Amino acid sequence: QIGVVESGGETVQIGGSLQLTCQASGYTYCSYEMAWYRQVPGKEREFVAGVDSNSVPTVADSVKDRFTVSQDHAQMTLYLNMDNLKPEDTATYSCKTKGTYGGAWCHMGRDFWGQGTQVTVSS
Repeated sequence: QIGVVESGGETVQIGGSLQLTCQASGYTYCSYEMAWYRQVPGKEREFVAGVDSNSVPTVADSVKDRFTVSQDHAQMTLYLNMDNLKPEDTATYSCKTKGTYGGAWCHMGRDFWGQGTQVTVSS
């Protein structure tokens, strides 16, 4: 059974830093990818950063000068490090995982989402 849990969201001041953590489970002996998305009410969800099944990272152009993504593959954990936060970074950040190779328990091609964690950047 696949599980996805995010943590680390909180209210921070403009210019502050924050680390979000996504903990996946159930991908033993699987290849899988993980990614962070964010969404604000009334707007479409947007890709922020992620790693593919070879742990190659990708960060959206809009944040790549401030955000970095890293993974502890053995622990099935994805981190999002956010620096110099701005009010426009305020959003619910959600983690998505997807199995890409492995047995039936890897659920290849199926997206799994966590419940999201709220990041608020205020003055």
